[in-house]
Amino acid sequence: MDTIHQSKHKDPAGSTQLYLRIGEIHDDVVVLKNGGMRAVIEVDSVNVNLKSEEEQDALAASYQGFLNSLSFPIQIVMRSKKLDISSYLGKLRVAGKKQTNELLKNQIAEYSEYIRRLVEFADIMEKNFYVVIPYDPPRAKSVSSFQNFWNFIHPSDTHSAFEQRKKEFVSLSKKLEQNVEQVTGGLENCGLRSKRMETARLIQLFYGIYNPLTARNEKIENLADVDLVDAKVA
Repeated sequence: MDTIHQSKHKDPAGSTQLYLRIGEIHDDVVVLKNGGMRAVIEVDSVNVNLKSEEEQDALAASYQGFLNSLSFPIQIVMRSKKLDISSYLGKLRVAGKKQTNELLKNQIAEYSEYIRRLVEFADIMEKNFYVVIPYDPPRAKSVSSFQNFWNFIHPSDTHSAFEQRKKEFVSLSKKLEQNVEQVTGGLENCGLRSKRMETARLIQLFYGIYNPLTARNEKIENLADVDLVDAKVA
């Protein structure tokens, strides 16, 4: 089971994770410290301006029908970030090293540097769209408004809370799965392609959100490199 956890090599008292609502991430689910569960779906964008007026009206009507069909809240998130072409540049470097023709090798190196500078100085951005699907256990819904606000600004965690989340996970994840299927089906009816984010992608997503500068230079390439001892958020 892929999981991101609290590292034993860090000082827990100084960890930013103590102030996050996330308890752990595993089995393609973000588990909150209060027992709530979240699935994240990545959705492809559609350029509405390229569609005819009739197509635009049909798309708007389908989207309205999708939202009206939901019996639970969802969160729609658009994330803008600087375009990351490090993997592309890495492939160019490999291709350059394999090239035996010195002229072509130099051209690949020059092209790679040109692309790197273009993206760096032109500040090219990419946008990603996500739908966050929740499921909260009854005990989380029964908390008073004041207690809920206090837990939001002080999301502490305990071993007993962690054990309770483990016991509830199987039953709650089945109900979350029903919500996921309803949302993905509704998006498909709107002509939107979507894909549920798996554990590794979720870890990379939140790592990039909470560590935007570090994530550009220190990427999580392989979850096998992450210590998975006690299934807590890093």
